[in-house]
Amino acid sequence: MSDDVRNLVLGLAASAISAALGWFVRTYVWRRKLHRKQRFFGLPNGSECLLVVPRDPGARVWSVARHDAFALLELAALIKDCGAHAEILPHDTAWQGFGARTEFCVGGPVANHRLGAHLRSMLPGIEINTDASPGPDQGAFTIDGETYRMDKGAVEYVLLARLAAVRDAGNDRPVFLSSGQRGVANQAAVRYLARHHVRLSRKHGIDGTFCLLLKVVNSQAYGPDVVELVADVTRAAQTVPVSRPDRSPAT
Repeated sequence: MSDDVRNLVLGLAASAISAALGWFVRTYVWRRKLHRKQRFFGLPNGSECLLVVPRDPGARVWSVARHDAFALLELAALIKDCGAHAEILPHDTAWQGFGARTEFCVGGPVANHRLGAHLRSMLPGIEINTDASPGPDQGAFTIDGETYRMDKGAVEYVLLARLAAVRDAGNDRPVFLSSGQRGVANQAAVRYLARHHVRLSRKHGIDGTFCLLLKVVNSQAYGPDVVELVADVTRAAQTVPVSRPDRSPAT
């Protein structure tokens, strides 16, 4: 075999090995990222999850409000990426505990009774004004003495939470809550979760519990796209509030 042929064969072999090694590394990294994503969301391949939403009060038959439907579409893409399957349930028919299946609960505590129950039992430090009468405090959040009021179309707040279930005989799937002052805020929180789940898993732990207060800015112009993190309120949300002097409201 001449030197030229030998060099050609060695070059081809080196290229083939490099290509195979590159493919292996890329596949390993992709699988590792997918595994972390599946674990964070509690969605192993082939698993099932629940999407719990309120009924549209303006519809005669069972249907989902516009922005809640958009939030479900955001979640559907995420669930599909994990290789899982979803079941959509109205909030007043989801009569079961949590932990057996991952749950995504979307809506406010008045429209979504199940979400309201989750807030009361697992995040007792959050107070939400559920008075139906119009006023500046309608839908306001009070956390650790601070009150966060809605300015419709300009500033709306939403709570995004991951609640880790107690590990017990496989019932360890998390519950995700998106509780906004308006439907567009619910969609914004779900989009924030989908976009930032890697950073959230690194900061709070891949199996951790967190509760974030987000602010949706100028939704009348930007929709659910412009979202700011106001604070990590996990500790305050999990602490039963005690009587204390009123503080000045947040603006």
